[in-house]
Amino acid sequence: MKPIERRSLVDTVVSALQAQIASGEWDVDDRIPTEAELVAQLGVSRSSVREGVRSLVQLGLLETRQGDGTYVVAKDPTQVALRRALTGADSREVMRVRQALDALAAREAAFNRTEDDVAHLTAQLRARTAAAKRGDEVAFTRHDVAFHIGVVAASHNALLAGIYASFDASLHAAVLSNAAPSMAIDGTPADEHEALLRAIADGEPDAAGAAALAVVVRSEQLMEGGGLH
Repeated sequence: MKPIERRSLVDTVVSALQAQIASGEWDVDDRIPTEAELVAQLGVSRSSVREGVRSLVQLGLLETRQGDGTYVVAKDPTQVALRRALTGADSREVMRVRQALDALAAREAAFNRTEDDVAHLTAQLRARTAAAKRGDEVAFTRHDVAFHIGVVAASHNALLAGIYASFDASLHAAVLSNAAPSMAIDGTPADEHEALLRAIADGEPDAAGAAALAVVVRSEQLMEGGGLH
């Protein structure tokens, strides 16, 4: 028999660790077992475990924190690659891609939403409005982002959800930077979030897509200091 190469052992370790992450056994923000524990569980050498963990750190799925252990920071290497690309991307380009994704997600949500989806979106939008009324930018941002992610989840399109997840950091940053002017127009015709929710709840894909596009365009205008025109 041909001897098993050292590289093959490392690849096996990488596959085993990725499987734990992909299955949800290790979730984002979870600390993975220690090196000694992994050696015992996988039946391989410390060097193979060390190299396997290092490979996933380089992929962006794991993060080693000095004196604290190694943590899961992402579940999908494709999302990590997209996030890295977005980090250096032009903000206008990011907004154009978001326009397309948000409009598609809204249309799909209008077709595929469930009662639970609509209830979740309604709750997030109500919490967003409550945060606007009390001037809480952090809570407003959290619920606004949750609403948009909820629209994507309501599309029940796993591939779209996976791609959109790479925008979470840039989406959060964009909403937070626009929080004050966005809160000022909450509940007015300039804010299309309510129209988006109604269109999804009523199963109107064209109206949902148009409202989603209007939301992103408004966000872009606010980023550029375009006001309420």
